[in-house]
Amino acid sequence: MNYRRFGRTDWQVSEIGYGMWGLAGWTGSDIEEVNASLDLAVELGCNFFDTAWGYAEGKSEQILGELMKRNPDKKLYAATKIPPKNRNWPSRPEFSLDEVFPADYIVKYTEKSLKNLNVECIDLMQFHVWEDHWANRDEWKEAIQKLTQEGKVQAWGISVNRWEPDNSLETIKTGLIDAVQVIYNIFDQNPEDQLFPLCRKYDVGIIARVPFDEGTLTGTLTKETTFPADDWRSTYFVPENLNSSVDHADALKPLIPNGLTMPEMALRFILANDDVATTIPGMRKLPHVRANIAASDGKTLEDSLLEKLKTHRWDRTPTEWSQ
Repeated sequence: MNYRRFGRTDWQVSEIGYGMWGLAGWTGSDIEEVNASLDLAVELGCNFFDTAWGYAEGKSEQILGELMKRNPDKKLYAATKIPPKNRNWPSRPEFSLDEVFPADYIVKYTEKSLKNLNVECIDLMQFHVWEDHWANRDEWKEAIQKLTQEGKVQAWGISVNRWEPDNSLETIKTGLIDAVQVIYNIFDQNPEDQLFPLCRKYDVGIIARVPFDEGTLTGTLTKETTFPADDWRSTYFVPENLNSSVDHADALKPLIPNGLTMPEMALRFILANDDVATTIPGMRKLPHVRANIAASDGKTLEDSLLEKLKTHRWDRTPTEWSQ
């Protein structure tokens, strides 16, 4: 495993982190398999774990807390998130800070996460949604500074709404944000335009989420793929999105080098960008852990392939199904 500096925190985090959304509340989640996968990831050098209260109402946080308890001799970085008070993912421009993240609510959910993780201090607490027009409101600033001074949170971040990487720029300029989590992959290259350069300027750590475009970049989806009704992907991969996603993935298949899989190519594309500190694929099964972490071997994609992959940028805008 290779490690990268996580912005001004100076943490050395594994460039392949662990996204914990799929570990609780998705179909096919088995706790024994989940714990075995987490343990293997730690054994292979993964030290950055991203969860949220919103992942099964704290269950995913509790799973991470147990993992840290099993590894008292290792520094595992816990990143979690405060859910929006109005329970709307993503946020929308008309929402006010008062209905999404009032100050007392920020404190309340930080306390909940501390309890779920069973720690005295959270490494990285993130806002699970964001609107940049909240940037100059004092309430959130005072709340996070107070929690930091009390030793309950070490660093603060924003999880940027899907396909809205610029909906955070003014907030980063406040100097109070240590990390940004944003969708970045072969298709979603928009963060390179304005977000990444600003993060460089302010020394903000970048977490690249959704490296496989919710599964599209595994190359396994077809236009006939379906998901159970209680699986989030059933509402995301509506026909309009599924058909287009499969077409975009199919266009990439001729570019996959011999000896690589599409998921490995997808991860190596992200790791080729030095602005990214870590990327957080979801890993519920042991083979996924081994395959994803194997991408952190210091080998890079050829420049000619990277240039070709750049042409597969797919600019999208939020819709009613893209939460």
